Amino acid sequence: MSSLPATNYAREQMVSQQIRAWDVLDDTILDLLRRLPREHFVPAAYRDTAYADLPLPLGHGQHMLSPSIVGRIIQAVTVKPGQTLLEVGTGSGFLSACFSLQGAIVSSIEIHADIAAQARINLSAAGISNVALTHGDATELLASAPPHDVIVVTASLPVYDPSYEAALRPGGRLFVVVGTGAAMDARLIQLDAQGQRQEQSLFETVLDPLLNARPANPFHF
Repeated sequence: MSSLPATNYAREQMVSQQIRAWDVLDDTILDLLRRLPREHFVPAAYRDTAYADLPLPLGHGQHMLSPSIVGRIIQAVTVKPGQTLLEVGTGSGFLSACFSLQGAIVSSIEIHADIAAQARINLSAAGISNVALTHGDATELLASAPPHDVIVVTASLPVYDPSYEAALRPGGRLFVVVGTGAAMDARLIQLDAQGQRQEQSLFETVLDPLLNARPANPFHF
């Protein structure tokens, strides 16, 4: 069997057995994940496990999001073509590429220079040229960022930080994972046209902590 059919088979297994099995049922999302070559975004040492449902190491204690988490994030934030999306934590660039292929205007911030540089290479290898990638600390850059339709934080916060929500336009959506240890809650915050908010708990997961995130208050009253 040639490598291309084997890769296509692994990609289909990823979609049907990992992503769809975790309640990602939107066919447009599933088709997107069938088309995008995830192997272009995986570090060379882990290429044989590109389609396993695992968080693969990227260096600095950071990990590439597992395919099932990627599918749930994309489904949760429902990006429309032409909407602006800010991604906090570029990682491998795979999620950035997914949003770009959905027609979003994607800006992504990565704190580690070498991870950001590799993400640029990965995006180029996959034919993605319209992601604006910045090397920097999102906790410092967020205050000067323009409002966005969607914000996705790909690392966990120990406590909820309303500054991300404040950077949304009316009608915007924020995906964020909050908690520490094994008790992390993936949340979707949605604003209506008047800026009124709704918050939904989506699922439990564990993600790498966001560097320089607002610390949890150690005092309890």
